[in-house]
Amino acid sequence: MASGDSFYITTPIFYVNDVPHIGHAYTEVAADVLARWHRQSGDDTWLLTGTDEHGQKILRTAVANETTPKAWATKLVEEAWQPLLQTIDMSNDDFIRTTEERHETGVQRFLQHLYDEGHIYAGEYEGFYCVGCEEYKQPSDLVDGTGAFEHQKVCAIHSKPVELLQEKNYFFRMSAFQERLLDLYETRPDFIQPESVRNEIVSFVRRGLEDLSISRSTFDWGVKVPWDDDHVVYVWFDALLNYVTAAGYGQDDETLARRWPAVHLVGKDIARFHAVIWPAMLMAAGLEVPKHVFGHGWLLVGGEKMSKSKLTGIAPQDITDTFGSDAFRYYFLRAIAFGQDGSFSWEDLSARYQAELANGFGNLASRVIAMLAKYFDGAVPAAGEETAAEARIHQVVEAAVADADAAISRFAIHEAIASVWTIVDELNGYITEQQPWVLAKDDATRERLGTVLNTTAEGCARSRCCSRR
Repeated sequence: MASGDSFYITTPIFYVNDVPHIGHAYTEVAADVLARWHRQSGDDTWLLTGTDEHGQKILRTAVANETTPKAWATKLVEEAWQPLLQTIDMSNDDFIRTTEERHETGVQRFLQHLYDEGHIYAGEYEGFYCVGCEEYKQPSDLVDGTGAFEHQKVCAIHSKPVELLQEKNYFFRMSAFQERLLDLYETRPDFIQPESVRNEIVSFVRRGLEDLSISRSTFDWGVKVPWDDDHVVYVWFDALLNYVTAAGYGQDDETLARRWPAVHLVGKDIARFHAVIWPAMLMAAGLEVPKHVFGHGWLLVGGEKMSKSKLTGIAPQDITDTFGSDAFRYYFLRAIAFGQDGSFSWEDLSARYQAELANGFGNLASRVIAMLAKYFDGAVPAAGEETAAEARIHQVVEAAVADADAAISRFAIHEAIASVWTIVDELNGYITEQQPWVLAKDDATRERLGTVLNTTAEGCARSRCCSRR
């Protein structure tokens, strides 16, 4: 059991079939802000991210680019996915690739354990498969195609035709865990968040679970099934295990006990994998389920989900090259209610940058720094006797920190930022009211000047400290 002050948070591990866009960076930044907040609070914090490099989609992408899957994955990781972390100023503690030995060994150990315990059996399966999702689709997951795909059934997410597959597979007895999952959702209503995602997951499970096909025999790019080399592990079954293989599963029990269970931050479109399949796998293995699964909303461009296949992806560096990483991080977590879908526009980004960062906090900080340099040689003076005005600032700061902490505990990052911003607004009003430039004209009010600048400097530090997390 992890200690009470342990905070282990994960992003999804991202497919390396192409370069990252701002939708990926949005998830990364949100997880990073949560990790920084807990780290600064003194919690034993661990932030994991990484890449998912197995599966049919990766194989086909590599072949289309006339290379091997491993070479393609390595190229994308080194040239795009790891550089992304520097672009957005990520503070991750680990980066896992599913092609690493520590992961593949852990996957095989986990799978063998489930097989030995009778949770896996051989069978045949036929169904509609979406290569983009790497998932068999139910009829309710399909929609009528349009344009070139008219008169065909297509994946509702990728808008591309599904394939009818029939093959001998190994199956995980997921249906056996239906009632235990429903009990989990009932006894721990905050296990899945936000409520809209929770309701969708609960409804899905109540309709009945089928056993899950967890191997593929029609291609060989994946982790080998330990008792049958003709099969590779289904990419999602493989990928989900990264959360424990990175934390020491099968190799470092002490570290696993210290880190696990984790908080999973994912896009809402993959919440079902994390809130249904994953906890069922853990239950079968006798491991704790995650602390929380939070399925955030999509970034929308022109009313549609950010997508590489639809050419609506925007590279993070397109934004950071102009506005910087701090503005990137601030904008996406301030402008969008975390958990809901949110639309991105260059106009809104520019407007918020000017109004809030430049004219709000930026102007405040520059004025305070300039006055400290002019009146006190760049040093923060000691505070003298305080008045009701300073008491008001202290109250606002303490309330903002408390409200922000409470918001973070609910994953309401946008609310936390709004709480911190009350400090900025209050300090701007305080400076206008106290007029330190007037106080500086008379030696008799120098102590008062020191108190005002001490209060504003400390207030700026608190607001920047909270918002920078």
